[in-house]
Parts: sequence; C-alpha cells; structure tokens
Amino acid sequence: MKTIAVIGLGKFGFYIAKSMSKLNVKVIAVDNDEKKVQEISEYVDNSFVIDSTSKQALEEVGIYNLNTVIVSIGENIEASILTVMALKDLNNKRIIAKAITNTHGEILAKIGAFKVIYPEKIAGRMLVKKFVDDIPIEEIDISDSIKGVKLVVGDNLVGKTITSIEKEYNNFKIVAYKSSDKWFFCVDSNYKVEKDDQLILLGETKYIDGFYQEL
Repeated sequence: MKTIAVIGLGKFGFYIAKSMSKLNVKVIAVDNDEKKVQEISEYVDNSFVIDSTSKQALEEVGIYNLNTVIVSIGENIEASILTVMALKDLNNKRIIAKAITNTHGEILAKIGAFKVIYPEKIAGRMLVKKFVDDIPIEEIDISDSIKGVKLVVGDNLVGKTITSIEKEYNNFKIVAYKSSDKWFFCVDSNYKVEKDDQLILLGETKYIDGFYQEL
C-alpha cells in the first residue's frame, strides 16, 4: 500500500487528507495544531502533532523516502519553505506544495518542490461548477484564508463596471456574472452590472465578508 503524507491541516489540507483516506493509500497527516490533528484522526491511518520544519520530527513519524508528500501550510511562508527543504533532505520524491503568492511559488519550485499549486486559481473553476444555480447567496471556504461567494447585486453596485468594482475594493476578483438569466464566465471588464445580476467573487475571506455584508 502506498503512503502519502499531508502536512498542514487547514481547510485545504484537511480536505485532501480526508479524500486521500478513501483511496487505497496509507495517509500520514501532520500539523502543529493539536485540535486539527485530533479532528483528522478519525479519517486517516496516522496523525501527529509535529513541527514540520524539523527533519528529525518528520523522520520520526515516517515522512521520509516517500513518493508523494503534500505541503498545505497556510500563511506561514517561512515554515512552508523550511518544510519543503527538510522534505528534500529526507529523500521524499514528489513534493506538492501549496503557494499563496507567485513569489512564494517560485521559491518553492527552486528549492525542489515537484509541483506548486495555487488554491485560489483552482477555486475559480470550482466556483463556476458549484455556484451556477439560483441560490441568492452561497459561500465556499477554499482554504483558511480564501473564500468564494455568490451574491445578488445590490443598489450600491448598480451601474458600476466590473473593473471599477474590483478597483474600488481591490481585494477580490469577479470570476463570473449572471445577467438576463445567462452566466458569463469570460468576464467583460467593461460590463456595467444591473439590478439583480449575480456575481461570483473570489478573494481573501476577511475582505469578502466585509464586502458582501455591506450589500
């Protein structure tokens, strides 16, 4: 049986670890947060509270010489980088690492990550699939800090272009909109939103929450 390790158990990492546990693989899930490790323990074969930047700690829980390790550490870029470096030193082969910025991703690639993933980009495709219905407001938590929201346009946005809305709020992207009962996924930045249009937004949770609660 293959063994896969998941390091970092935020929403994104937890989902991966839980999903992997349903396959014919052994899952080792680790985090430095005892509560998160306890929550995942009912789904995976092995779960541990460790400092993943420590080679010794990783080795002690069996994360060495593995074919696949997924690093899903959130906002702590330093810990993410040090973890990937430690994993390389322990002869792990395919290190798939989550990045939160392009620069972060470039660093991870240069120090040996086999593949770098950007949850916010993946999220755009997820939102299109999940949000194309008639529910006025719906949310999806993509990770600890990224959220997608579908909402109905309120009076304060009517007549504004997609570009002007994004410039005004500056902390999210509009990835699709619905007008006259038709969804548009190739977003026209010059489109002026109308009353009762629907928007799908993707961005940092704290800014998304603040934005749509004002509507």
